[in-house]
Amino acid sequence: MRVQYATTNYKQHGSDGLPRLPFVLRHNMQSIRVTGLVDSGSTINVLPHQYGKQLGLVWNDRQATIRLAGNLGGVMAQAAFVMAQIGDFPPVRFAFAWSQSENMPLILGQVNFFMEFDVCFYRSQLEFEINPKI
Repeated sequence: MRVQYATTNYKQHGSDGLPRLPFVLRHNMQSIRVTGLVDSGSTINVLPHQYGKQLGLVWNDRQATIRLAGNLGGVMAQAAFVMAQIGDFPPVRFAFAWSQSENMPLILGQVNFFMEFDVCFYRSQLEFEINPKI
């Protein structure tokens, strides 16, 4: 499946685009359409707080927390598992660091997005290709 790079602002030029992937998240009886930043430099998938709430996740102060690093350093998160439907591919269970912050993008990182999908970037063509692991 080939996907065009996308911008977050219609005023941006296409060359400012990033690899953003639209897909559906499901948890229990809830589903939401989201767009995730495909980030090969991110160690883990990160789910913004508002998406978790929309899916019916409940923040538990007694659950073990994950401290995010890099640009998200200092933000606390908890483990969350939800199903993802990407295009016509079979649904996949994603592990997320569900952040306590709403001021961040949904990030698709090494664990476990890149463990489930092979991705080729064609930056000069402003496209990327995604396929389920073999």
